[in-house]
Amino acid sequence: MTVRAASRSETRITGVVDPAKVRNVVLVGPSGGGKTTLVEALLAHTSAIPRAGTVTDGTTVCDHDPAAVRQQRSVALAVAPVHHEEYKINLIDTPGYGDFVGELRAGLRAADAALFVIPANEGREGAIDPATVAQWEECAAVGMPRAVVVARCDHARADQESTIAACQESFGAGVAPLYLPIRDGESMTGLYALLSQTPAGQAPDGAEEARAALIEGIIEQSEDETLMERYLEGEDIELTTLIDDLEKAVSLGTFHPVIPVCASSGIGLDALLEVLVGGFPSPLSHPLPSVSGIDGSDRDALSADLNGPLAAEVVRTSADAYVGRVSLVRVFSGTLRADTTVHISGHTFIPMQRSSSEDGGHDADERLAHVYSPMGATLNPVEACGAGDICALTKLGSAETGDTVSASDNPLLLECWDLPEPLLPVAITAHTRGDEDALVKTLAKIVAADPTLRLDRNQETHQTVLWCMGEAHADVVLSRLRAGGAEVDTEPVQVAMRETIAKPARVTGRHVKQSGGHGQYAVCHVEFAPLPRGEGFVFESKVVGGSVPTQYIPSVEKGLRAQLERGLSDAKHPAVDLKATLVDGKAHSVDSSDAAFQTAGALALREAAASCGVVLLEPVDQVEIRIPDDFLGAVLGDLSGRRGRVLGTEVAGPGRTMVRAEVPAIQLIRYAVDLRAMTSGAAAFTRSFSRYEEAPQGR
Repeated sequence: MTVRAASRSETRITGVVDPAKVRNVVLVGPSGGGKTTLVEALLAHTSAIPRAGTVTDGTTVCDHDPAAVRQQRSVALAVAPVHHEEYKINLIDTPGYGDFVGELRAGLRAADAALFVIPANEGREGAIDPATVAQWEECAAVGMPRAVVVARCDHARADQESTIAACQESFGAGVAPLYLPIRDGESMTGLYALLSQTPAGQAPDGAEEARAALIEGIIEQSEDETLMERYLEGEDIELTTLIDDLEKAVSLGTFHPVIPVCASSGIGLDALLEVLVGGFPSPLSHPLPSVSGIDGSDRDALSADLNGPLAAEVVRTSADAYVGRVSLVRVFSGTLRADTTVHISGHTFIPMQRSSSEDGGHDADERLAHVYSPMGATLNPVEACGAGDICALTKLGSAETGDTVSASDNPLLLECWDLPEPLLPVAITAHTRGDEDALVKTLAKIVAADPTLRLDRNQETHQTVLWCMGEAHADVVLSRLRAGGAEVDTEPVQVAMRETIAKPARVTGRHVKQSGGHGQYAVCHVEFAPLPRGEGFVFESKVVGGSVPTQYIPSVEKGLRAQLERGLSDAKHPAVDLKATLVDGKAHSVDSSDAAFQTAGALALREAAASCGVVLLEPVDQVEIRIPDDFLGAVLGDLSGRRGRVLGTEVAGPGRTMVRAEVPAIQLIRYAVDLRAMTSGAAAFTRSFSRYEEAPQGR
């Protein structure tokens, strides 16, 4: 991360901008599809950088994370602004790999529109990758306007027409080309604009039919009934009217123009910039998140007003060795200025658990020394950042991803946004005793920066477990730990088991010791019986005649409960689901004590385990899996191999099924990885603890 002073021209173009002249565009698409390369080409084309870097060389603006350079793919969200005419376009580059869906959702929160980048060789297989379709559905779920770029048109196997057809097939109605490629043999030499019919005399084959379909789609999806009547009557619609309706249809999220682009040659970049500023919505027209007071009180809806109440949100947090904590912030309302005091308020994500106070939130006032305009890892100082724009703040000690930044005299809380639950556990240990302190410190920074990472210090297995989104996510987290000075090793994840007795038994717990002075004397006769799963532990006394004095009956129960925690076998798993009935016993007027009867109770339980046997219990989770129908058979077969029981299935949308099943937790340790492999990244699942069941013998 580098911080540098901005030149006079940079201050002018990166300060407060009219929200109507801002476009926040998140780039979405498959890993390796060309998103980062496209951003690099746009930066060079608009003179934001002197020359375009490459992913293979690790010299791009957006892939500055060491893990991204090493893996040659994006692993984190990055922002790079470009300027076209009087417009500022914040390009938000997001990873395409499924492990980093949290970065995608952060990008969707910061953006007002999405640009899907699909490589031109994708359509040769006849369909878009299921994982990319899942990303499309993510955008649709939040009402995000979308357009499609067919990228990498210089690829040896590029087929723009087939890729456009595949997009129409996979993404549904409303996808239509705005431009067609002009060819010289196999090479794309330019673009033909269907609406303006330029350049004249170079219309490709099928341009007339494509133009008619485009105009009908724009008018239909913009819901302009009067214009549709005029068009059907044969009237020639003005270009300006069509462009206005195009912007309306895109803003509604119902129409999705397609633009072929070749980043290496620059063909299509000007056309794309025109679509970004003329077809995509500004912050003024995109819905903003709801807001409340920090006490939950109602507040007026926000608008992208430079003079409105300050309401901004931390959409990403990173830790830099030199700069410290860097908070990437989207300003929804008001103006964020340097040298002011702001209020940081936040609430935990659902279902994530992050560091917070008992009420699930946190609040603090902090002083802003500087405001920056981010260009990848480079931070350019600016005086202020206005509504609708994106900036970076440094050294906010309490700020975490999802927190609200507001005025100290008018603290606000923006509606929380959903993040996926991490489902791949990775157990870690410090490599040496000397690494333990560094591990604790570095872990705290990484967990605070990454809300898709959950830290679990399991008190039963005594393991430190990082819950990650997948193997690629885990690899990035481990590399960041090591880069922070904490050398770590991984070990097999252990599952917390339970034990119970196999059958009823009546036993005697006898603790009699004689020594100088007071001895120890306690005898208890206890009947044990297994209980149904989930019943826990039940204690009952049926002592009559005072054979066990009343004051020592709770001592027997206390000793039993202590032994339950220690377990019934050498494995030392906690014991559950049994009933203990104290039926008789003996006491001594001098040598009996609370401690003696606790010990006798514990000995009785150990005797019961020895005489009637111990049953090992394993945790069983209920899972819900949302699967494309094409993969349903493979997933059901795999569940059977994991000793899963399918409870039911139901329709979960067009072409998708929700499967509910119960699966032993030990079979789910790597399920996040295996499910992604089985379904090409198109399925998702959730899990929750259900109960303990008897484990197969030999476990």
